[in-house]
Amino acid sequence: MNHVILVGRLTDDPTIQDNEDQSRMVISLAVPRTFKNSEGIYETDFLRCVLWNGIAKKTKEYCKKGDIVCVRGRLQVRTYETEENEKKYMTEVMVESIAFVSSNHKEKEIREDDN
Repeated sequence: MNHVILVGRLTDDPTIQDNEDQSRMVISLAVPRTFKNSEGIYETDFLRCVLWNGIAKKTKEYCKKGDIVCVRGRLQVRTYETEENEKKYMTEVMVESIAFVSSNHKEKEIREDDN
């Protein structure tokens, strides 16, 4: 089972990349860890999340940098080659739904099949 739930803050204002068929958005979600490191500090992970179509449009409409959101989705690893012919791997969260926890639209949840 490939299922991910994350709660964190948007690191930038959401922006959409449109093409003729789909809308796509990539956000970075700052997710604090629940434990302290050896120096007594809570570290934060910055996770790349990909949103499509209706979810992307509503997130752009309702959210801004610093808002807290909850995303539900799945992990996806993709590969690509650099100009130096090195194989690189990128792990992303493919978002299936998003809930706006601390935006002006607190109670709103958008799912992949919502338009």
